Amino acid sequence: MLIRPAIAAITILISSSTFSQTPEQRYFEWTSLPFSKEELSLRRANLIDKLNSQGSSGLVLIPSRDGRSHGETYRELDDFYYFTGLELPNSILALDVADKSMVLYVPERDIRFESSSRPNDFPGRPLLNDSEISNKSGLTFENIKGLPAHLEKLSGHTTILLSSGNSGDIIYPSNDFVTSISPIQVLIRSLQKFDSGLEFQNIYSAVAELRMVKSPAEIETMRRATDINVSGIMTAAKAITPGKSERYLEGVLEGDYKINGAQRLAFGSIIKSGPNSLWPWRILATHYDRRNRSMETGDMVIFDVGCEYNYYVSDVGRTFPVSGKFTDRQKEVLEMEVQIADQIIDYIKPGITFYDLKKFVDSIIPAEAKQYMQAGLHFGHHLGLSTGDPNLPDAQLAPGMIFTVEPWYYNHDEGISVFTEDVILVTEDGNENLSANLPRYPGDIEKLMKE
Repeated sequence: MLIRPAIAAITILISSSTFSQTPEQRYFEWTSLPFSKEELSLRRANLIDKLNSQGSSGLVLIPSRDGRSHGETYRELDDFYYFTGLELPNSILALDVADKSMVLYVPERDIRFESSSRPNDFPGRPLLNDSEISNKSGLTFENIKGLPAHLEKLSGHTTILLSSGNSGDIIYPSNDFVTSISPIQVLIRSLQKFDSGLEFQNIYSAVAELRMVKSPAEIETMRRATDINVSGIMTAAKAITPGKSERYLEGVLEGDYKINGAQRLAFGSIIKSGPNSLWPWRILATHYDRRNRSMETGDMVIFDVGCEYNYYVSDVGRTFPVSGKFTDRQKEVLEMEVQIADQIIDYIKPGITFYDLKKFVDSIIPAEAKQYMQAGLHFGHHLGLSTGDPNLPDAQLAPGMIFTVEPWYYNHDEGISVFTEDVILVTEDGNENLSANLPRYPGDIEKLMKE
């Protein structure tokens, strides 16, 4: 007589658990704004003011990343993140230069949190109607489905302003059969289908002027990223011995990054030894397994590596002797290269340009080394949200700019290559080497490896 009620109770329990729904996930349950609402608002206002001062008019459109995932951790597009501080998929920030209005067009819900076949595992996440996101970010939200109607009102009366690749003309989608296409090019293609008469203007220069100069909050984040990078290199350097593979050192390095809080690599780690050290990374990367050489006594191994911390990157390089001690010739070449780096760093101060820096560098490279030390504008690149942060080569250096100094020496005649790279912050009266705690000269490097 007691069996039937028990079965009924079990049936009800199973039924209720099968159809119970996990609660909706809210955006700020999982994350927070990386900077204050005031700083993010000022960035957007500064862009509008700069465009007005340059005589540009129209509608600025800044797209976010598509929300589809292939297993990798979602990472927002740099410009969208810089101006909003948000990780919102399938959204567009619209800034009207004329009336200074700012609207963020977002989907009603986050597609990444939806699955009709597994509703209990995908609880849903509202975006458009989550007032906490708009309140904390200081942005007005509109449904992304309403963007075409907004563009319709502007049709024939405005220019679409986009940050496209570099300071030249807009880079339109290619008609090549096999090619890569950027999110900006996807947006251009869609806008052209919507209105073939739209005009486009590249605002890369205005964006670069803003992003080149880091705020105090950005600087502190990049300082932390560089500290993590330095720690990783030091840890990996102590694991260098003959017989170890380059990929083994990558494992030690990248594990230390993770232990110290880095969420991602800034780029694929470049650790190259012996003959591999003579080749730039793009050549090494053309072969799937080439960057896994076992190191030998007498080799040198170059680190050109970087981590990402809270979206901001670091990029540091050093050269180590596999045996723990440099040969006389290796030491001679490395000392020459580091001395050049020191002179470049000493020369950096507000008011000069990269053209000035290039002219200076050309004057200090020894004549016998010039054919092995070739560079375009400058031995380095701007850092920030990427290792190729937007920049203007003719801009005067200003406090808050952060870039690398990395003279390299590739001598295929002797089979010897050395590389040193540091992260430099321009200050009011000169500069600060953010990676200075990592030994650079041969004797100090050998001492580090013995520890």
